[in-house]
Amino acid sequence: MNEVEVYKNILTQVDGLTANEDDLIANLANTAAVLYNELDEVNWAGFYLWKDGELVLGPFQGKPACIRIAKGKGVCGTALEKEQTLIVEDVHQFPGHIVCDAESKSEIVVPIIVEGEVKGVLDIDSPILNRFNNIGKEYLTKIVKILVQRSRWS
Repeated sequence: MNEVEVYKNILTQVDGLTANEDDLIANLANTAAVLYNELDEVNWAGFYLWKDGELVLGPFQGKPACIRIAKGKGVCGTALEKEQTLIVEDVHQFPGHIVCDAESKSEIVVPIIVEGEVKGVLDIDSPILNRFNNIGKEYLTKIVKILVQRSRWS
């Protein structure tokens, strides 16, 4: 399967898993599992949720991770602050990168925006440089939109 086919398959799975479910944690957990198991060369996939003025670790797959991230700190906090997807080819060149797993070399972070308010981020790490691109950005954004539409965020 080429990259587009992989992402279309993931999108179909997330669509099916969330079709009749509105529980936020259940939907995030299943989405993290699908992403982690279906994407090649990924060593962490999951979510951080905005709570009490900081990002707090949510459902994920991979090694244990940093629990709390301040707004504007690291790739996740920066994506949250800028309210835009960040693709980082080499995390060790990113100013203020927070090392949760020394094996991670590249990263993509997609903010989750519900009714104009940032509720968290989708974060995926890879042990290889330059793993993520605009194809991933396009499909991960679609996945986040499904989660925004189908999950209860309050």
